[in-house]
Amino acid sequence: MKGGVPRLPFLIRRDGSWLYRGSAIKRKAMLCLFGSLLTRDEKGAYLLRSPFESGVIEVEDVPFVAVELTWSGVGRTQRLCFRTNMDETVTASSEHPIRTEWDVPPEACVDACPPYLLVRAGDGRWPLEARLSRSVWYELAALAEPGLYRGVRCMGVWSCGCFFPLARCLSSTGQEGDETDCPDSPDDSV
Repeated sequence: MKGGVPRLPFLIRRDGSWLYRGSAIKRKAMLCLFGSLLTRDEKGAYLLRSPFESGVIEVEDVPFVAVELTWSGVGRTQRLCFRTNMDETVTASSEHPIRTEWDVPPEACVDACPPYLLVRAGDGRWPLEARLSRSVWYELAALAEPGLYRGVRCMGVWSCGCFFPLARCLSSTGQEGDETDCPDSPDDSV
């Protein structure tokens, strides 16, 4: 038990697969139901909450994976829509931001610092997020354009009028610096 809440024998792996007592749950309808019952408490623990039972479950990274990206429009009018492995559709916006470790040197990211998307709020300050799958991440990178975020030149994407930075611009020698390959852009800070 964790703070009076029982521990349930569920594990959500980094790849988005769910296990119950060590066995994979394969029925999509059941996974979608469990995903809809998932929340986070005020301390950040993941809870599976049904009308009959509530318990803490283990999550290796985040509970969802964004497995598909569709987009429409260009620039500030672009809309990025993601589908998760639970078939939830989320449009990146100020309410559903894309979170990245964009302002760090590439060597600082051991696992290549994947982007995350806020799927929905939890009970406290901790949201439920989806990690972007590698293929979705590559699609997103292909849509990136130069921008300026909080005074720093970067490559990023637009969705619903919000600019989301993905990576700091580097100079032509591969070093961070003033003379970058990233053209000047207005400050697109959210």
